Parts: sequence; structure tokens; C-alpha cells
Amino acid sequence: MTPSFELLPGAPDSPVILHIPHSSREVPADVRTGIVLDDTALERELDHIVDAHTADLAEAAANAAQLTPWRFVNRLSRLVVDPERFPDEREEMLAVGMGAVYTQTTHLTRLRPADTDPEPLIARYFRPYAKAMTEAVADRLAVTGRAVIIDVHSYPTARLPYELHGEGPRPPVCLGTDPFHTPSALLTAAREVFAACGETGLDSPFSGTYVPLEFYGKDPRVSALMVEIRRDTYMAEPGGPAGPGLTRLAGALAALVDAVPH
Repeated sequence: MTPSFELLPGAPDSPVILHIPHSSREVPADVRTGIVLDDTALERELDHIVDAHTADLAEAAANAAQLTPWRFVNRLSRLVVDPERFPDEREEMLAVGMGAVYTQTTHLTRLRPADTDPEPLIARYFRPYAKAMTEAVADRLAVTGRAVIIDVHSYPTARLPYELHGEGPRPPVCLGTDPFHTPSALLTAAREVFAACGETGLDSPFSGTYVPLEFYGKDPRVSALMVEIRRDTYMAEPGGPAGPGLTRLAGALAALVDAVPH
């Protein structure tokens, strides 16, 4: 059985955690029964919603980095639960049926019945994921005195209907920031290393970055940056194979990892 998530150890003295939450297409059979799409439509939705090849990108970057980062990888699709959503009414994506447990697709058609109770999936998958990620960050703090979360995502070239703030620029690399958790040095380093991969933008079409709630807005020792990569720069859309751009991007991500200790 596919594990829900996996923490892949890095160097003992590395503060960096590469977080890869949306790379998987795996939907367990018992979860599949609650989805109203047929098999063909589900595969099509996965083509659009999955941040394809980002786990491979992070693995290549980890292997290339001088100081191996830790990797926290979601092994299940975000159609099971989305670990980066709030599990309650604070989540603005509830407006389009895409809170922690999605009830609509990227094209705003029905994924699950509107009256689906999210609690069983949240209890089974969301809370254990959040607990494990919290523990991973706490461990880096205890060992190295800080934790640096680099949140690795991708996004489609053309805006999808579910995007609430997709009207802005869609650069090759979008850097998502948080006013409390993204220090200027980390942002500057990211801009420098990804410049070789094309233009970098800030907080458009996606903004913010992931920090476990236990630390969010409270602990300045936890730094975070989201790296959103436009999919046409490294793969065939939607849902196709990776191309040579993946190697270039992995090198840039490795350079960012190496810049963190300095």
C-alpha cells in the first residue's frame, strides 16, 4: 500500500526541507469510490491538478546539492486531501469547492457530492500529514537552530477556472512569499539562481508559502519560500512527460539549497 507521505532524510546539519505536496497521481481505491468522475475523467483531472514531476525535480536537486536537504513528499494525490489547505472555514478555496477535501474539479465541475463530509479524510490523512511535517520542522530547529521550508510546486501555462487570483502575470518561475516567514536574503538568493531559467515573478499567479500552523506567524526561526514553476518550461502539458528543462531547474533548486547555509 502506498504510504500517505514520506520524510527522506538529508544531511544531519542541513536546515532545509524540500516540501513536495502535489506531485502524486495516487488515489486509493476506497477514496476513489467517493469521487463521481469516471476513470477517463479522473485521469484528465489528474493531468490538470498534479504538479507533475516535482518529486523528481526535488530528488535531482537533493542529489546535486553540496549539503543534502531533507525532503517531505506527499505520496498521495491532492484529490485525496490537500495538505496545504486549512481544514476549516478560514480556507478561501472553499468558495470553489477546493478546501482540504475537494468537491469540485479544476474546471468547477463536480468531483464529490456537495454534501461530502470531509472529516473522515481529514482525520485519516490530513492531520497525520500535518503532525509529521510539524515534527520534521521541530527536528530541524532542535538540531540546527532553524528550519527552511522550500515548497516546490508547478502551475499550468493557461489559467484554470478554479484559480481565484490567476489574472496576473504567469512567469516561468513564481516565488511565493510570506511577510513573516520569507526573509529578504532567501528571496534574493532564489531570484539569482532561477534567473538562468527565465524571468522570475513574485506572488503571481500564486502567493504565500507553507508553514505548519504550530509555527506560522510565531517562530521567526522558520523560514519559507514557495517555488512555482510554469509547466511548459519543463514538461508537455497537460500531464505529459518531462523534458530537458527539468535538469536546468533541478540545478537551480540545488543552487538555492546550497545558498541557504550562507
